[in-house]
Amino acid sequence: MLLWLGNWLAQYHSGFAVVNYLTLRAILAVITALLLSLLFGPWLIAKLRQYQIGQAIRDVGPKSHLSKAGTPTMGGVLILLAIAISTLLWGNLENRYVWVVLLVTLLFGAIGWVDDYRKVVEKNSRGLPGRWKYFWQSVFALVAASYLFYSAQLPTETQLVVPFFKDVMPQLGLLFVVLAYFVIVGASNAVNLTDGLDGLAIMPTVMVGAALGVCAYLAGNVNFANYLHIPYIPGAGELVVFCAALVGAGIGFLWFNTYPAQVFMGDVGSLALGAALGVVAVITRQEIVLFIMGGIFVAETVSVILQVGSFKLTGKRIFRMAPLHHHYELKGWPEPRVIVRFWIITIILVLVGLATLKIR
Repeated sequence: MLLWLGNWLAQYHSGFAVVNYLTLRAILAVITALLLSLLFGPWLIAKLRQYQIGQAIRDVGPKSHLSKAGTPTMGGVLILLAIAISTLLWGNLENRYVWVVLLVTLLFGAIGWVDDYRKVVEKNSRGLPGRWKYFWQSVFALVAASYLFYSAQLPTETQLVVPFFKDVMPQLGLLFVVLAYFVIVGASNAVNLTDGLDGLAIMPTVMVGAALGVCAYLAGNVNFANYLHIPYIPGAGELVVFCAALVGAGIGFLWFNTYPAQVFMGDVGSLALGAALGVVAVITRQEIVLFIMGGIFVAETVSVILQVGSFKLTGKRIFRMAPLHHHYELKGWPEPRVIVRFWIITIILVLVGLATLKIR
C-alpha cells in the first residue's frame, strides 16, 4: 500500500522512491509489527481477561502448570493482526507470493480460532474435532500448493533442492503438490505441538522465520541465486517483508508471553505461524532446510508419534510425557531452563540451515 503511495509521490519528489528498497521496507515492517504488538498487547490481554477467555489446564499435565489456569489465551490474534497490517502496509500487493502466504496464514489462523473459541468460550473440551481440523488444513494447503504449482513460471519453482549438493535439483512435477501439502500441514501442527511452555514456540518461530526471510531475499535475487547455486524464484524476495513482519510481531508478542506468561497464543497463533513457515519454505524451495532449522518442532512432533505408537503397540511409554518439553519438565528441569535450552538448540540449527546455502 505504502509502496504504491511512495511511487506515486515520487513523481513530485524523488525522495519518496526510497520505498522501492526492499531492505528498507523489511526494516519498517519489523518496526511496524513490533510497535503494533507492544501497543495493543495490553489492551487485548485486558479484553481477554474481561471476557474470561482463559487457558484450561489438563489434570494429566505437569502439576506445575496448574497455576497457569485462567491465563488469557487466543493471543495469537495479536500476532496475526500485526503481521497482516504490517505486510499490507509495506509489501508489494501486486506480488502473488505475498497474497499466498498471507491468506494461508490467516486461514490456518481461522481454524485455530474456531478450535480455541469452542474450548475456552463454549467450554467444549474437544474444541474443533480433529478430523475437521485436519480436513480444513488439508483443503487450504492443497489449494495453496496447487496454485503455486500451476502458476509456476520457471522450472526452478518446482524443483527439489537438496542441501550440500549444488547439482542435485530434481524436477518434482505433480509431486510438488504432495510435498508442499505435507510441509504446510506438517509445519502447522509441529508448531502447535511445541506451543506448550511460555515463549517456547514463538522464539524458534521468529528465528526460523528470520532465516527463511534471508532465503527468500537470496532466492529472489538472480545474482545471489546464481552465486549460491540455489533456484532463482522471481518475486520471492518480496517475502522478506512478510518474514520481517512475522519477526516483529513475534518479538512483540514475546514481551507478554515470556515466563511467566501474561497471555498464550493458542491454536489461532500456533497453527497459523507454522503454516506461514511452511509456505515460505515451499516458495523458496527450502523445505529440507526448514526441516533442519525447525529441528525443535520436528523433535516435538516425533516424540508424540513415538509415544503414541509405542503405547498402542507395547503398552509402554518411551518418554515420561509427550511432547518432548514435558518429558524434561518431569525430569526436574525448571520451565525456563527447558525454554532457553530449546532456544539455544534452535539458534544452532538455524545457523546450520543457513550454512547449507553456501556449503555445496
